[in-house]
Amino acid sequence: MTHCAACASGAKFPIAITMAFQPIVDTDTGRVFAHEALVRGQNGEGAGVVLSSLNDDNRYAFDQLCRVKAIDLAAGLSLAETGAMLSINFLPNAVYEPSACIRQTLAAAKRAHFPIENIIFEFTEGERVDTAHLLKILHAYRAMGFKTAIDDFGAGFAGLGLLAEFQPDIVKLDMDLIRGIDKHGPRRKIVSHTLAMLRDLGVTPVCEGVETIEEYRALADLGVTLMQGYLFSKPSLAALSAPDLPRRPMN
Repeated sequence: MTHCAACASGAKFPIAITMAFQPIVDTDTGRVFAHEALVRGQNGEGAGVVLSSLNDDNRYAFDQLCRVKAIDLAAGLSLAETGAMLSINFLPNAVYEPSACIRQTLAAAKRAHFPIENIIFEFTEGERVDTAHLLKILHAYRAMGFKTAIDDFGAGFAGLGLLAEFQPDIVKLDMDLIRGIDKHGPRRKIVSHTLAMLRDLGVTPVCEGVETIEEYRALADLGVTLMQGYLFSKPSLAALSAPDLPRRPMN
């Protein structure tokens, strides 16, 4: 059985955490496609407060803690029974050997009777990682039955090079591409062509950071159905929220 130094060290993350859940909405059906688990302090402190205690020594402990906490809370909230998926952010640099570092996740899912096929593992492009190592993780997670997603696409290090090597189930377009798309021609063209590329690759697009009805309508005009943002719901601390769905524009 493979072990890494972080597993053996027993290092703990110094802050008690919980999760806030924000829905990803299918605007065609009005149903929640998934709930993303977002780390918070035990008393609702923002992610920045929690992440300020993250360092190389406790990175592994933090990553493992977030996974288990997200699954335990989601199971307690009967998330899977709603038909939605659970999206968990993970840190590729905290995964040393995928088959070893997934053990706590699998144990938590089994203990909570949470189906692994309802779990999406998403990573942000903002963390610089070794591409070969990341590909190893993504292939391993897919083989185990998890869904995979690239978060903040268009704003980080991985980009098109990674997408050429591995096509995840989902790509989430960064909110900076979405902001003001209704009145920003170049941004609209970039998003339009990105969406076409993802569809050609068989990858499901999600547009995050949708805050205004105008952005929503512009994205709907481009054929986007999966969206996430304050327009629909803010993150709810240790709870699942029912999103507000604006009226879909008439074609």
